[in-house]
Amino acid sequence: MDIRRRNNVSVIGREDGPVLLLAHGFGCDQNLWRLVAPVLAEDHRVVLFDYVGAGESDPSAWSAERYSTLDGYAEDVLDVCRELDLRDAVFVGHSVSAMAGVMAAEREPGRFGKLVLLTPSPRYIDDEGYRGGFSRDDIDELLESLDANYLGWSGVMAPVIMGNPDRPELGEELTNSFCRTDPAIARVFARTTFLSDSRDDLARVSLPTLVVECASDVIAPREVGAYVHAAIPGSRLVTLDATGHCPQLSAPGATAEAIIAFLRDEDR
Repeated sequence: MDIRRRNNVSVIGREDGPVLLLAHGFGCDQNLWRLVAPVLAEDHRVVLFDYVGAGESDPSAWSAERYSTLDGYAEDVLDVCRELDLRDAVFVGHSVSAMAGVMAAEREPGRFGKLVLLTPSPRYIDDEGYRGGFSRDDIDELLESLDANYLGWSGVMAPVIMGNPDRPELGEELTNSFCRTDPAIARVFARTTFLSDSRDDLARVSLPTLVVECASDVIAPREVGAYVHAAIPGSRLVTLDATGHCPQLSAPGATAEAIIAFLRDEDR
């Protein structure tokens, strides 16, 4: 299969620069990187793609079986890496994609040199000694609402996820992104996202890792960022003076600056 077409792969920036692979989260596509990618592309080769079922990917390649676990998304990441023969790439994963990248790096470590985990969460449901931000009842209610009326759910939830109520255009953009997703695909991806538990994977990360959180994020509260940072040996934690779960849209300058500073420091 033509992976470039299947995953709508695009490459921008310096052809001879270090490679950054940007991976979007649930309900999104590569377009949500549009404010950050050009800044990163000034000194890097930036690879963008859509997971199967998102954006301009090939919908005929989607199957509920493959994408009912994070394994399917990790395999999409690795398929893109293999297609472009990426080595020592910097993986930048937003939200649930952060954990897909952690899994991909464990499977084929030579493909990756560093990890940037943007508003990550290894588990969204609270557990004993762990705060993910949601009770199991919260998640069940969320998924039931999504099942009953996906478009209505998107109109309510996207602005909550985005935050920044004083900038309604951001919530509208995320709503539109959600609404472009096939509801059947979104239902599977939502369950994969909100019911996953990747905490055990974190201790096995051996790459230099940057964890980026926002000062206020209802989807991944500060306790989650602290947990991920503590669980990944030698990781660095940066808290952006930003609100919401999508700082690549709400605070693109600060997001790009945090990534660039991390790469610069690690390369010294």
